[in-house]
Amino acid sequence: MTLFGIKNCDTVKKARKWAEANQLTIHFHDFRIDGLSKEQVEAWVAVIGWETLFNKRSTSFRQLSDDDKKDLNETKAIELMLAHPTLIKRPVLSSEGNVLVGFKEAEYKAWFTR
Repeated sequence: MTLFGIKNCDTVKKARKWAEANQLTIHFHDFRIDGLSKEQVEAWVAVIGWETLFNKRSTSFRQLSDDDKKDLNETKAIELMLAHPTLIKRPVLSSEGNVLVGFKEAEYKAWFTR
């Protein structure tokens, strides 16, 4: 099980703190430092859809050119997320083909009790 994100992200910090408090061992992958592959992002998109993964409310999105923001589709969104990983909603929890985006305590409890 891997938690993907950026170590300085407040939501990632909450998820990591929750996992630690619940004595769960989760590998952390900082995609700013450790990078992301196109295959990884495509796998997440295949499970949850690019609209769920792509953060249109982020500062990074607001800083994109109007051309980049226009006519978004899956292919373009994946390219943008690979070029600007901070466009990915965080954290991304991934295990055995399952993907959970963001951190809500109730969702994490449900995830770990299945």
